[in-house]
Amino acid sequence: MISLLTKQLVRPRALTGLRFNSIQAPHFPCSRLMTSLPPDSGPEPPYARPNPTSYKTYHHSRPLALTYASYELPSFDIAYETWGTLSAAKDNVILLHTGLSASSHAASTPANTADGWWEKFIGPGKALDTNTFFIICTNVLGGCYGSTGPSSTEPSTGKPYGTRFPIVSIFDMVRAQYRLLDHLGIEKLYASVGCSMGAMQSLAAGWLHPERVGKIVSISGTARSTPSSVAMRYAQRSEIATITYRSGPEWDQRFGRHLRRPPSIPRGSPGEQFCLKYDANSLIYISKAMDLFDMTLPALQELRLSAPSKPSASLRGPIGARRCLRMAGNNQVSYYELGGVWGHDTFLIDVLNVGGAIRGFLS
Repeated sequence: MISLLTKQLVRPRALTGLRFNSIQAPHFPCSRLMTSLPPDSGPEPPYARPNPTSYKTYHHSRPLALTYASYELPSFDIAYETWGTLSAAKDNVILLHTGLSASSHAASTPANTADGWWEKFIGPGKALDTNTFFIICTNVLGGCYGSTGPSSTEPSTGKPYGTRFPIVSIFDMVRAQYRLLDHLGIEKLYASVGCSMGAMQSLAAGWLHPERVGKIVSISGTARSTPSSVAMRYAQRSEIATITYRSGPEWDQRFGRHLRRPPSIPRGSPGEQFCLKYDANSLIYISKAMDLFDMTLPALQELRLSAPSKPSASLRGPIGARRCLRMAGNNQVSYYELGGVWGHDTFLIDVLNVGGAIRGFLS
């Protein structure tokens, strides 16, 4: 297993004197101006809603038992995309798990040539080498980019689920993904790879099916959501904001207190794009699944999830993965701690260090 965690270095910065000659009235761009958006000003990938014709959909017609609901999900769809070539033995498969709001479009394909959210990490010779591996990425259960979620039609009513959609867990998302793997005839993954919420999924995949996962890559993730992270996500749900995924130094570099003239043409922000393209109920449900994630032994016992006979690593307790991995003494675990100014979202940006560590571990 490989775990990559970001380390934020916050250095005090001296305040410089600012003189304002005039006060500009605040401006709030509206959605009708979204057609004239400027190029992205930051390093993060753009938000995009993939065209349904650009991904594949697996329909599971049988019920799926859920961790917290007293009833089963009667059926569900899982949207997915693939890269590379599946070997004859089907032993070169990497399941790539997404973060909270990502679609299955992790990289460009012939059906969708737009850059994906992990474009620089997937392809020939890249971290996930398509000359060697067959990569599968899904939109998670509860999402709104092709997989069943709150915006999907409820079979019994013919109307969108909305808040009638059952509470889903990280474990439920992984179980749905394994139904897809069963459908594709894939018995064992070469690796389970995930970032942020996907890192939770990658750990859960190895826990639920240790005999079906060869390696685990967990990036910017944890085995247990702490009270502080739950509080942050509560604020995100209240304000529809994800600013906590970046670090203070980066905000200072990009938006520091330097007097700038207002743009002559109002432009829409990435936050506005996100609000227009992502279902608010999916954000609520999926971020709540992150809140509920807990792989400590007492929590697993309470959920009646039996422990595997030979776990690859001990990930337990509120201290976090960083100290647990150091204390575990498991020589099968590789641990990397990354610097940089990007904070949690380093996995989207730092191709050299994150990509290099992944490629080395997988090889």
